[in-house]
Amino acid sequence: MLEIKDLNVAYGHARVLHDVSLKVETGQMAFFIGRNGAGKTTLLKTIIGLLKPQKGSITYQGDEISNLSPEELYQRGLRYVAQEKKVFGNLTVRENIEIAAFAAQEPLGQALDKVISLYPKLESFLKTKAGQLSGGQRQILLVGRALVGDPKFLLIDEPTQGLAAIVIGEIEKILSGLKDRVSAVIVEQNLAMVNRLADRVYILKEGKVAREIIDKSEIADTRGLEEYL
Repeated sequence: MLEIKDLNVAYGHARVLHDVSLKVETGQMAFFIGRNGAGKTTLLKTIIGLLKPQKGSITYQGDEISNLSPEELYQRGLRYVAQEKKVFGNLTVRENIEIAAFAAQEPLGQALDKVISLYPKLESFLKTKAGQLSGGQRQILLVGRALVGDPKFLLIDEPTQGLAAIVIGEIEKILSGLKDRVSAVIVEQNLAMVNRLADRVYILKEGKVAREIIDKSEIADTRGLEEYL
């Protein structure tokens, strides 16, 4: 479904990604792990069109997409949930969902049902300013917004970063429930969650793919992955 070959990306003269190659099949969740500065966020931003590669190819459903804009990729069913947990803080939760519905040309009622079914507790916050939500609630709202319009592919950067254990469990439950609906690339440092959800794992180290793991028993060996964090 998504395949990257020999991808090189730089900020100015500083190259961040070096000949990165990977693939994600339809229905899979691929997790990227690695230390800070390994290039994980850069890779997601390049896939979604916010950065342009110096070299290499990105194909999605058989089409080359490396020169497409984020807007064009949105129309093709790709969604990006950034690390910063940025919502429209001065707007209500309902208005945040309304913006997503407008962009995706989906009826608002349908969009609201979709997001609330994902996390029913959010219904009681529909009139609340999104900036007043907790970090975990904002993260869940962002994932819900990304699902408006029935995307085919999600890119999610550090969904559990800085969150309490009980909220991490809720986000894992949400992501697990999406496995039959979308394919995904997720940057995540919580190895227990990676162990339970990942179909394949890519370890990034200094801008390169250090390992590709597709064997479930190897993914389950969290101690073997810890050295890369």
